[in-house]
Amino acid sequence: MLTVKCFTFNPVQENTYIIYNENNLCCVIDPGCYFDDERKELLDFITRYKLTPKFLLNTHCHLDHVFGNAFIFDQFATVLHIHELEKQVLAFAPVSAHQWNLPFDNYNHEFILVREGDTISLDDDSLRALYTPGHSPGHISFYCQEQQFVICGDVLFNMSIGRTDLPGGDYNTLIESIRRKLFVLPDEVAVYPGHGEPTTIGFEKKHNPFLTERGV
Repeated sequence: MLTVKCFTFNPVQENTYIIYNENNLCCVIDPGCYFDDERKELLDFITRYKLTPKFLLNTHCHLDHVFGNAFIFDQFATVLHIHELEKQVLAFAPVSAHQWNLPFDNYNHEFILVREGDTISLDDDSLRALYTPGHSPGHISFYCQEQQFVICGDVLFNMSIGRTDLPGGDYNTLIESIRRKLFVLPDEVAVYPGHGEPTTIGFEKKHNPFLTERGV
């Protein structure tokens, strides 16, 4: 059985997730830890619960979601898993960092590419990759069917959606991703977004103003 732990890091208030099982294996998803105390908080949690990071995953590679990639790799030698179309986004992250005056050490190692339908397994538990572009060109979400939750990055938020004015973003593509990949999931599925509080698929179908107005 998987447990979801959320940390909120960096000046953009990004949600970093650790997903772990009863055998202490874990995935680190979108490590946004920027400051030393944030890195310590993340590492202390992993140490306290005696977790072994098996996977380093990015839903997408915008600046605020990748600050801690190199740190996690340096600590645990976990190779980064991303969609192929996110490699160019990750490469641009230092440019964004300069613009935001948030310099950092970018991940500069090998990749494992994730595609639609790929499975990330922690023993008997699994996360299935859903290709959900629109906010970024290679955005993926991670769905746990057995426990009915999805880690959706910056696609769908509580009463909002991801922005589409950044390079590679497209509004219509984002709406289609939500409609075809997320809103087909059961209403009770918990949504863990890249920013803000969790929600559910059913709640967003009924109340999200960006979607109900379109009849999605």
